[in-house]
Amino acid sequence: MLFRLARRPAILIKSLYRSTDSRRFVRIPPEFLLDDYFPRYIYQDEKSENEKLKKSEEYLHNCNLCPHNCGVDRYTETGFCALGAEKIPVSTVAPHFGEESCITGMNGSGSIFFASCNLRCVFCQNYEISHVRDAGEMQTPDEVADWMLKLQTMGNCHNINFVTPEHVVPLVVKAIIKAKDMGLKIPIVYNTSSFDSHESLKLLDGLVDIYLADFKLWNPTSAKRLLKAYTYPHAAREALKEMTKQVGVLKLTGDGLAKQGVLIRHLVMPGHIEDSRRIMRFIADEVSKDSYVNIMSQYFPSGHVGRKSSRGSGLPRYSELDRQVTDEEMALVFQEARKWGLWRFDRAEEYAGYS
Repeated sequence: MLFRLARRPAILIKSLYRSTDSRRFVRIPPEFLLDDYFPRYIYQDEKSENEKLKKSEEYLHNCNLCPHNCGVDRYTETGFCALGAEKIPVSTVAPHFGEESCITGMNGSGSIFFASCNLRCVFCQNYEISHVRDAGEMQTPDEVADWMLKLQTMGNCHNINFVTPEHVVPLVVKAIIKAKDMGLKIPIVYNTSSFDSHESLKLLDGLVDIYLADFKLWNPTSAKRLLKAYTYPHAAREALKEMTKQVGVLKLTGDGLAKQGVLIRHLVMPGHIEDSRRIMRFIADEVSKDSYVNIMSQYFPSGHVGRKSSRGSGLPRYSELDRQVTDEEMALVFQEARKWGLWRFDRAEEYAGYS
């Protein structure tokens, strides 16, 4: 298990980032430009924090954190995610440079990767930590808060990025409140599959600055087969609307760093272009045409895809996903997105690092 503060890469592409340049970049329209920013959790008073802590305990005793709605008392039993109520399985803590450039900036995103997950995506690229119960080191919220401060001070990271946090939201809430008291001052990124319950997202309101949200599949039948969650498409639609209601579309400061809002990710899947089309239209019609969208092409066969079935013929499983997406498929998705009025795409290579 990697559990350390990774060193900053020795070589940086300086042309992409100009953190010492005070000029504003013309690629950031004025309506999406912030002069300065203070994280939302800074403005939470003791009463609102105590209310969130109380709700956190209620939800742990009757778990409703995701649409599985297991209803278990996580102090005495476990549900779908197989986790208890007092500790979080942490896989990795490190400045991370693999996110969008407006999230990573020069110094990286202070990422805390959690093990386990409330989905079982057959193509999961983090299968080793997401589908395995004991993949992480168990940490209390106070210990996670300590790591948050280290990422801020030692790592000099631009934000704290909770990766796959849907199943541990009450503990994340506790960690954020603790870290605030310890001196945390950088934005919080909630990096989610969007398989979140309304109650869980309301618990995060006022604490999260940036929602880094996936929208994977539109068709419930495909979601049941590939994500093991028939209700995923409906849950993701409702989650994205609630996230945008809380923090709005993505806004940046003049150095090109995202500070507040929703960044929507969509991983284009081979053979599922109709899902992509429907998702693009939904974002434009029901979220916002000004949504910041990353249409991603980096799918590769992973997880259970291509493995021989242990039943029957022994043929490769999920064979339709056993390839990468084509340039033609990507072009069709971008064409559909533009057709419905979307225009804020994460295409940093076209904008010298900024969008």
